[in-house]
Amino acid sequence: MTDALLASIPKDLFLAGKFVPASSGQRFTTLDPATGDALAEVARADARDVDVAVAAAKAAFEDGRWRLMPGSRRAEILWKVGELIEANADELALLESLDNGKPVAAARNIDLRQAAQHFKYHAGWCTKIEGETMPVSWPRHLAYTTREPVGVTANITPWNYPIIMAARNLAPALACGNSVILKPSEETPLTALYLARLLAEAGLPEGTLSVLPGFGGEAGAALAAHGDVDRLFFTGGHVTARKIVEASAGNFKRLTLELGGKTPFIVFPDADIDAALAAAVNGAFINQGQNCCALSRLYVHGDIADGFIEALVARTEALRVGPGTDPRSNLGPLISRAHLQRVCGHIDNAKADDARLLSGGDRLDGPGNFLRPAIFDRVADEARLTSDEVFGPVLAVYRFKSSVEAIARANRSPYGLSASVWTQDLSRAHEIAARIRAGTVWVNCFSRFDSAAPWGGVKQSGYGTGIGAHAIDEYTQPKAVWIDTSTGAGKEFAP
Repeated sequence: MTDALLASIPKDLFLAGKFVPASSGQRFTTLDPATGDALAEVARADARDVDVAVAAAKAAFEDGRWRLMPGSRRAEILWKVGELIEANADELALLESLDNGKPVAAARNIDLRQAAQHFKYHAGWCTKIEGETMPVSWPRHLAYTTREPVGVTANITPWNYPIIMAARNLAPALACGNSVILKPSEETPLTALYLARLLAEAGLPEGTLSVLPGFGGEAGAALAAHGDVDRLFFTGGHVTARKIVEASAGNFKRLTLELGGKTPFIVFPDADIDAALAAAVNGAFINQGQNCCALSRLYVHGDIADGFIEALVARTEALRVGPGTDPRSNLGPLISRAHLQRVCGHIDNAKADDARLLSGGDRLDGPGNFLRPAIFDRVADEARLTSDEVFGPVLAVYRFKSSVEAIARANRSPYGLSASVWTQDLSRAHEIAARIRAGTVWVNCFSRFDSAAPWGGVKQSGYGTGIGAHAIDEYTQPKAVWIDTSTGAGKEFAP
């Protein structure tokens, strides 16, 4: 099935509604992180392709083929996309596993379910984007607002959740009537191209969407600087984000940035310990720890720390590391050999900073980018492992004595994406949720997402949100309309 699937999927640019080679004729190789072998040769977009895509998107937006389509019809198309994702979920899950390395079951049960949900949820918004009327001080005047799509939007998505991030960006942008250009990561472009085919099959008008696989320094930089891109969403690292902010100044394009996190997970003695343990293992190591919201700082109350940590190590060592296509695997490989080396560098730094390695942290023999999940104890607040985002299966454990201490230490981070608190004391839970600086706080749960709930960060975790009702605000802009209802009489009363 693997060879037949890879042979059947599109590998060219999806440019203005058609699959075409890159203007340069160049291609790049995407690799299977479990073996290091080549998966596919994919067209490599550059600035010339960006110009074509933006021109097509702008023309489609201005002639209204999508934005002026009745909202009920747009809703039918987006709902159909969700149905097509569900109908093709088995193939998409295998493709995601091959390209990214994650277990097929996780891709099928988490990634594809959420991707379909995003399109179906946002389909409902197509008929519910409303303006308002308001009383004004001018007599005989009617003032009202409409919400209009922003225009041409660009979305630069990461490699850790390729299909989810593509859907999460495309669904609200399209629901609002925008034209969209998607640049998936060069590490994982295959499901984005498959998704483009499904969108075309569902009836999305030509020119409304382009998908440009390519490299950040070429296609991504061109999108960030392009004068006809009105809004850009980026998920990734700080270095690239700063370049995007600088490049966006050319036309003052609006930005939404999701830039990472260093999630604290705080466990009190009255917590449901078994549930907290299960959530901690899952939160730290799902997707090989390659999550912006991955549990990376585990704070355990001193009264229960020894027993909790012992059980945590035992559960972690029971996880099986192997190819994502092996149904027995709990963790797959890291995305690339270069990323594996970066994560191993963080492990070496932790050892150099005198943290105590309790488990894992070693590479598996043989091909592939496999790493056993690592747990460190006795990590100093000043250690690099406390402040640096690892983006891999590495967990640091800390002990604390009081709520005040836990809050202070949890907030001692440049990031503020998410946090998790475990306690049966409702007053304590509310207090900590209010005082922790994070865009999302989970209480007695972890990694809960829904198309209706906002997702975004504070501090260096970025700004803006691209999900739910808040996404409608991101992808539209208000227009005020004033109508003088008089025939001329009474104008002398104007202030």
